[in-house]
Amino acid sequence: MSEKSTSINWFPGHMAKARRQMEEQLKSVDIVIELRDARIPDASANPLIAQLAKNKPVLVILNKADLSDPDQNVKWRRRFEHCLVCESTGKPIKKEVVSKVKEILKDKLERAKARGIRKKVLRAMVAGIPNVGKSTFINNIVKKKAAKAENRPGVTKSLQWIRINEDVELLDTPGVLWPKFENQDDARLLALLGSIKDDILDKEDLVLFALDYLKKEYPGAIQKRYEVDENGKDLLEEIGRRKQLLDQNGTVNTLRTIDMILKDIRSSRLGRISWQSAGE
Repeated sequence: MSEKSTSINWFPGHMAKARRQMEEQLKSVDIVIELRDARIPDASANPLIAQLAKNKPVLVILNKADLSDPDQNVKWRRRFEHCLVCESTGKPIKKEVVSKVKEILKDKLERAKARGIRKKVLRAMVAGIPNVGKSTFINNIVKKKAAKAENRPGVTKSLQWIRINEDVELLDTPGVLWPKFENQDDARLLALLGSIKDDILDKEDLVLFALDYLKKEYPGAIQKRYEVDENGKDLLEEIGRRKQLLDQNGTVNTLRTIDMILKDIRSSRLGRISWQSAGE
């Protein structure tokens, strides 16, 4: 971390409201589908979702897995009891998700059948942090634009039920963070990948943290993208100069350089990077 790193927190009013609404709706839900960012599976796990789910089964979706390290995807998937890996490219996943939900809720379906209920509709709450891809995930399953999707946090601000077939209904919920980040490393990772609004961040701190991580865990990625010596003394300066991000007097425009690097990281232009390791 850089020496001037600052504490990060972001919990706007609509998130508190969404949490209350989710608590109310959970009574009518059979399962929680929790989306996490496959690049940061631990950091993108909202402890509030675990609290709210209580005794409900949880299906973890490692979303945006086409942007993360494929070797890490395999290791992370083993960490969860119920887990699917999902890409951000719109690859069809409806059949896989419905099948997994039915498998997890097999006992519930059998009990309903024993009571004479021939066709029980299973209800799933789709939850996750901001900008994890919930709306894109739902639109992929429904195969139409049922949920508004944008690559920025805080777009979905209300709850809505969406019927995907005769067997399963989904409840789309707003992206919710938690009131205080105890682990600031996790907060930085969330900020780095766009789950926290940029206007509250020290973006230079984020980029320096990211560059240090890349040099250690993915050596060569910086050099390949920016054609600089990634072990140079002032990497930001070198990248800005190489990319001709200069002011009129010929000095490097640090802010433009930082914004470019952040955009490249969020768009995975440095390759398939996992920012958290699952271990062995």
